[in-house]
Amino acid sequence: MERVYLDYAAATPLDSRVLAAMMPYLTTRYGNPSSLHYWGQQARAAVQRSREKIATSLAVPSTRMVFTGGGTEADNLAILGYLRANFPHGGHLVTTAVEHHAVLRTFAFLATQGYEVTQVPVQADGRVAADAVAAALRQDTVLVSVMAVNNETGACQPVEAIAALTRERHIAFHVDAVQSYGYRAWHPADTGIDLLTICSHKIYGPKGVGALYIGPGIQVAPDTYGGPQEHRLRAGTENVAAIVGFGKAAELLEQERPARICRVTALRTLLYESLLSSPDLRDIRYNGSRHHTAPHIINISLAGADSAVLLIALDRLGIAVSAGSACEAGAVRPSHVLQAMGVPDKWLRGSLRISLGKETTADDIRRFVAALQKVATGIYKGERL
Repeated sequence: MERVYLDYAAATPLDSRVLAAMMPYLTTRYGNPSSLHYWGQQARAAVQRSREKIATSLAVPSTRMVFTGGGTEADNLAILGYLRANFPHGGHLVTTAVEHHAVLRTFAFLATQGYEVTQVPVQADGRVAADAVAAALRQDTVLVSVMAVNNETGACQPVEAIAALTRERHIAFHVDAVQSYGYRAWHPADTGIDLLTICSHKIYGPKGVGALYIGPGIQVAPDTYGGPQEHRLRAGTENVAAIVGFGKAAELLEQERPARICRVTALRTLLYESLLSSPDLRDIRYNGSRHHTAPHIINISLAGADSAVLLIALDRLGIAVSAGSACEAGAVRPSHVLQAMGVPDKWLRGSLRISLGKETTADDIRRFVAALQKVATGIYKGERL
């Protein structure tokens, strides 16, 4: 069976050019970057070149970048590390109700440790209003964390407006840019973002490596202790091959981002119009913003359906999509994002996230829509899928 992959928001395939850049560091260039000999300095130089490539993509000095084991670790280092260094005994924290669980569960933990957490609600399109964030800020607010693009719906948050609020009040601002990095050029220093999270496997790099931008004047304390690696913020030998791959993926992204955006935007329009025009897809709902959205994510719901049933049925037809965050795969609970948006029960449990990438074709879109029509027809007829 020829399969169609439409789950790029979960993971992108490794670009062949990225793999080629990594291979020497998986084979012949095996030195430890902390070693003083030739092999060690070869590895150390490779890590630094990648750091510079990623920093260039964010228009920041390379000294502001710290490599981590992925986006979740970078989120944790940003939030917990900042509080450990500056407000270890409590304070008021602000986030939104639709964050990735890497942020939400970190804040839930902090709520048990003497911190007071405010989750700002979102509007029906999944976006938080900057005015609502402003209303949530207090004299004792010490940190705000808002994601740039929602990983389930693609909704873009008003990061610039929130950054203006936090900068004016001298409150640290963290942004999870994992889903947006591949489709928007971020310049956190100019925007007023103090801490910014990105990762590799959303931009055709390897899994298991991420990065955190730490702005000037921002102090972060480590949660692991050992060697002096990564500015003494992440002890342990660096994953050199993965870091090299991340750097190459960032370099390619800078060269190709406009073309990728153009391609994916056209395919997204085709997908949206194909879904709306299908006579077999009655009672379908679009979840999210039509105008303030990332180009690669669409979230829909089929009335009365069950996401798990839909995913399995589509997979049997060779179509790979998701119901939301890959980190929550297998969860039987409805999406916390859709619940926060106030999606009615009729559509709440039958959601699908379709996410596109640079390898997606128009034929992939047509095959997905045809498969969804077949599955939906069976559901409407009460057939066992």
